[in-house]
Amino acid sequence: MKIEHTAYQVADPTAVARWYVQHLGMTVKRSQAEPPFMHFVADDGDAVMLEFYHNPDVEVPDYRELNPVVFHLAFRTDDVQATRARLVAAGATPETAITVTAAGDELTMLRDPWGLPLQLLKRRVPMI
Repeated sequence: MKIEHTAYQVADPTAVARWYVQHLGMTVKRSQAEPPFMHFVADDGDAVMLEFYHNPDVEVPDYRELNPVVFHLAFRTDDVQATRARLVAAGATPETAITVTAAGDELTMLRDPWGLPLQLLKRRVPMI
């Protein structure tokens, strides 16, 4: 089995999907203009999808209150520093400095403009 997608209840799925497409290189695979306004966006290899939606019967989590160590979306990049700077210029908020782990992996935490925690990483040895 393969994971198809993970889903996130957000206040404005259209705006969130647009930001992920514009700034994280994702593509919209399916969207809906009426409730729950779901938007499926895929990574640049069509290997993983995220679903952003707004179900009015369910509370939108306060993602800013979640510690990014507990919950985050991780994006692989070839240049953590440049990607971090570009996303901050696009409205992301830095959470941590760029660090290098004992395994030699470079990483940092940010939040998208709606508070969802994002991790940027460059693995010394790719895992997948």
